[in-house]
Amino acid sequence: MSDRLGEPSNTPLSSTDNVMSARDVSLGFGATTVMQDITVNFPRGSINALVGPSGSGKTTFLRSMNRLNDKVPGFWLRGEVCLDGHDLNGSDVDPLILRRKVGMVFQRPNPFPMSIMDNVVAGVRAHKMAKRSELRDIAETRLAEVGLWSHISDRLDDSPFRLSGGQQQLLCLARALAVEPEVLLLDEPTSSLDPRSTEAVEELVRRLTPELTVIIVTHNLDQARRLSDNTIFFYEGQLMETGPTPQLFDAPQRLETQRYLGGAVTVNGDN
Repeated sequence: MSDRLGEPSNTPLSSTDNVMSARDVSLGFGATTVMQDITVNFPRGSINALVGPSGSGKTTFLRSMNRLNDKVPGFWLRGEVCLDGHDLNGSDVDPLILRRKVGMVFQRPNPFPMSIMDNVVAGVRAHKMAKRSELRDIAETRLAEVGLWSHISDRLDDSPFRLSGGQQQLLCLARALAVEPEVLLLDEPTSSLDPRSTEAVEELVRRLTPELTVIIVTHNLDQARRLSDNTIFFYEGQLMETGPTPQLFDAPQRLETQRYLGGAVTVNGDN
């Protein structure tokens, strides 16, 4: 992998098409186990939906994929979470480099208290990815990519907090994309948005693949079905079932999956 996560190691690169994977992962806080024995692969260039009831561990698992739980008191993780075959929790991994390669957009927009343009290029500056003279072009490219440029091209020096909620979320997406991640983690990115803004975010996610791999937590089952290639169903801290989205929705194999998805189908011979 070019631009390694930390110092060079002897860990081999993955020869599969899975950009990320979890292997026998259990995690929790203090004496509480949130998830246990999770093994799942995320194919390169795909959109993957994590679904399940509230409290099933989806967001905690998502945050473990770029080590955002590291500073939460009592957090622990056993097993391996890998990017391109490298264990993200290895001693040679630099979390800052990791978070450039595995970006994240949160449930509620979180613009930085700086201008719209400075928001977009904040990570580019921090990682010294471009010359100062190139920053405006990067901002224009990323804002155009998320569909904002035509609306705010004359407002780059304005505060992002003057934008609508939907525009702020698109700005956060532009900021995440500006550092050219391999994987984008989305934690219910449209839950606080109106239908038009939700449609804009979903269309953007579709355009980002297959150049980018997307992993999205959503409680909106219609969104999971129309947007994702693969769906992973978590229930009470366990991975109950995973597979191609049409297959999981139309022919779930586990009774828990059937009940959660609401499908009136026969599962393993039981009504």
